[in-house]
Amino acid sequence: MPRMLDVSQDVRAEIGDDEADRLLVGDDTPGSYDCTSCRTPGDSDQERTSTVLFIGDETAVLAFAHATCIPSQVVKVAEDQLQGAVRSITGSEQKNTEGRMPEQAVLGITSGLVLIEDDVRPALVVEPTGPVARPGTDGSGGDEFLQLLLEQGFHPAPDLTALPAPLPGWSVLLAVGQLHAVLQPGSGGGNPVAWWQAHQPLQVTDGWRAAVNKSQTVLVFAAPAGTIGQQPREDLLRDALEKAAVNGVLVAASMPLAGT
Repeated sequence: MPRMLDVSQDVRAEIGDDEADRLLVGDDTPGSYDCTSCRTPGDSDQERTSTVLFIGDETAVLAFAHATCIPSQVVKVAEDQLQGAVRSITGSEQKNTEGRMPEQAVLGITSGLVLIEDDVRPALVVEPTGPVARPGTDGSGGDEFLQLLLEQGFHPAPDLTALPAPLPGWSVLLAVGQLHAVLQPGSGGGNPVAWWQAHQPLQVTDGWRAAVNKSQTVLVFAAPAGTIGQQPREDLLRDALEKAAVNGVLVAASMPLAGT
């Protein structure tokens, strides 16, 4: 039975008419999926589903999302970001333009306010939806998310008593009061590229926006999949961060604000 799938003209142009038609009639399309935007389950047999094609310099990965979250579109990302988001799990495969590819682990971001050094600081907490393999490997080395970040210049955060060290060349892009991306230095000293990019701009609270406008700096914490979770309150978020710090699985950096 044809599935309730949306394939935009941009996606069709990238994957070709034959592949697009196979998707629309139900071939090569998972009935159930984890939405690449909100990361909750979806079912293309029961609800409108968007095809989202992530494209790097050499790699392309086709993912699926609730049509109510984001429309079908092509999203350009840095190659190392895309490779780092791909993990190998037996039996959990997704499609790319050259054949089957392991399911991608999406970077989730939560904004919140954290009290450090007697001041309320704007923070972002980054947590992937699954283990992240080192680019160019098959994932057999296990989850290397934290190690990759340490190599990028993040530092271990043993507690939440001191501000994380600045990370040169990185910044957080806020535009019209909405969160758009976390930027990292481009290769060879080129223009910054998105390490994480919102599929659609993310709303932040008035308190978070006021704090970041005051400090012009964002604290970025990161932890492996399943460490922090989606905490409904900032006190619970802090508790989860402190627990991750005590367990030695929290890294952090301070980044300047880019935008307004």
